[in-house]
Amino acid sequence: MFSPNHDDIMFSPNHDDIMFSPNHDDLAHLKIPLKNIQSATNNFDYENSVGEDDFGSHYIGQLLLSGEFIDIHVRRWLNKDRDDKILFRDFVEQQFWTEISMLSSLKHKNLVSLVGFCDENDELITVFNRETRGILNNYLSDPMLLTWVRRLKICVALAHALSYIHYDESRNFSVIHQNIYSKTVLLNDNLEPKLSEFGLSIKIKASERHLSFNISNVSNRQGYTDPTYIETKSAHHKSDIYSFGILMFELLCGRKEVIDSNQDNSLFAEIAYKCLEEERSRRPNIDDIVAGLEKDLELACENRPILVSKKRQSKHVSLAECQFISRKRFAVHP
Repeated sequence: MFSPNHDDIMFSPNHDDIMFSPNHDDLAHLKIPLKNIQSATNNFDYENSVGEDDFGSHYIGQLLLSGEFIDIHVRRWLNKDRDDKILFRDFVEQQFWTEISMLSSLKHKNLVSLVGFCDENDELITVFNRETRGILNNYLSDPMLLTWVRRLKICVALAHALSYIHYDESRNFSVIHQNIYSKTVLLNDNLEPKLSEFGLSIKIKASERHLSFNISNVSNRQGYTDPTYIETKSAHHKSDIYSFGILMFELLCGRKEVIDSNQDNSLFAEIAYKCLEEERSRRPNIDDIVAGLEKDLELACENRPILVSKKRQSKHVSLAECQFISRKRFAVHP
């Protein structure tokens, strides 16, 4: 789980209805003593290191928890050694507490699992269950590991995760993720996806989940961010839908060999195109996306033909179309 580059992402909500101030007392049960994390990572030994970014260092290890060892991924956000090197300290701390607050109250099989955190001795550390295969981005061009059916399964699972954070009726709040792309999706041993990186997310009242929320600075992940969000500086669930549409096309177009000449991907492409509608109101709701993708997966597993709208009569998405989406994705928005 790697942090977004601070040159790409800026975020600061300023709407009264956005719920983003965690109560640290409510999170006390998740605190892990620093000495336990040091033991799990051999005192942050180089051999346990798996990378570094502008906001922290990453380690793997085994943590003794409730009498059993579990495989963990540790993110060391701030510490004495790095303190003078980190820009936007307040921004980093906000991401840290936002992610803990979000993941402590969100539980779904396709979200990363927060084990706990540490804020001792000027350290800010989050601990997660380790997803052994790492980020989805590393496998987009591997047609042997990620077959077409597996790619469909990944999309269905992520759509369920988005449906959960957007619309779960059992909660009094809704979440807009704001950072969906192929590096914030992790894969476990079974190639099941886990959505991560909730530091930029915003929490809103469930009763107002269909509204837009003004923000002072946009979080712009170039190529993935909803152009309407950038232009209007307003957050909305349909902005997550746009980013998900880009991710769907990445899975579809990761490599032309992925597109089996005998495999009909027209329904998948139709859904993905709808996610990229310029007008938010014309983008599908996440529950409609779930239903469409589940239908597509069922038919793909049975190798049956798929009926789509008259607007998309072609059986396959061509390489030219994939290239067009790629150009759209990497276009620089004003």
